[in-house]
Amino acid sequence: MEDPRKPAPSSTMQTPSANPSTEAEIPQVIHLLTQSPPSTQRKTLETYFTPSASFTHPFCRTGSFEGSRWLIWCIYRWYKIMSPKIEISVDSVAYDPKNLILYVSIHQLFRVWLVPFFSAHVSLVTVLHLVPRKHTSPTTYLIRAQNDLYQVNEFVKFASQFGILSVFVYAWQLLATLFCVLGAGLFWPVSWVEQNMVGGNEQRSLVDVVKG
Repeated sequence: MEDPRKPAPSSTMQTPSANPSTEAEIPQVIHLLTQSPPSTQRKTLETYFTPSASFTHPFCRTGSFEGSRWLIWCIYRWYKIMSPKIEISVDSVAYDPKNLILYVSIHQLFRVWLVPFFSAHVSLVTVLHLVPRKHTSPTTYLIRAQNDLYQVNEFVKFASQFGILSVFVYAWQLLATLFCVLGAGLFWPVSWVEQNMVGGNEQRSLVDVVKG
């Protein structure tokens, strides 16, 4: 498996064997989906995704039904049309074997060729839900759902030049933090009651708590 930080595989690269359950294989799958011609994108989806796989993103979703995988292919095709030369790197992959979920941390540089000087440096976490293949030994898996998770300050970068909207989001988040500090200070009696009468001291009366 090539280092995911190296340039994406060329269009002549063969689609790897179908077993996305291993963390090492996922970076290559992502590169094939985002940096390959349409035929390779389609072959990758057919190899790694179930026919009823779903895709969820802040700007679009497919739902899950027989044949929904075709919609995912259209999404990836349009993604590649908008940004023919995407720079994308997989930072880390974590596997939850109990729930059959892969968590993939990604950052990318997204440019739209129709919009001069536009670029978006964004980070996200992609959550991949797996399902075992039937009648395979050893057990291999397919992806049944992809959910791309962006912080608000990240996905607004797609809709604003030079990250202007991100500045407003940062300002709002800082303002919300200030409200949290003020609320925690003004309503400290609520926390005191919770700590001393509800949490851990529920058997003591108010008089006993005050007396210590």
